[in-house]
Amino acid sequence: MSASKNNLIAVPQEEIAMRTVRSGGPGGQSVNKTASKVELRWSITDSNTFSPEQKNILLQNLKNRINSDGELVLHCESERSQKQNKALAYELLCTLVTKALHIPKKRITTKPSKASIKKREQNKKHQSLKKEHRKSPTLED
Repeated sequence: MSASKNNLIAVPQEEIAMRTVRSGGPGGQSVNKTASKVELRWSITDSNTFSPEQKNILLQNLKNRINSDGELVLHCESERSQKQNKALAYELLCTLVTKALHIPKKRITTKPSKASIKKREQNKKHQSLKKEHRKSPTLED
């Protein structure tokens, strides 16, 4: 299982605890016999891969997904195959970590150009004249 898809940040497999349990999803009678649901647990604070600053960012941005033990817990039961569910759970983990560590670029505010200001004023004038011509003539005219 690699995380090279769309430049995802990979979490080492050694730091992840995967457990399989019985799934309630599709599969008919075999659902009661096979453990295809995957539960993935990753302790951010015990990770050796990320710096303390990155760990703080992850803890802050993923706080709604972290349990009281400081573990990020993910469940995947969308597929009937345990192998596919493991791959999807790992990919979801890598996606979450990548999005949490992404720092958006700051927007640089700009002034509108003189030409755009002039064009906007002309459009407003044109609209007001159009609406003015729609009115019925008054007795004063």
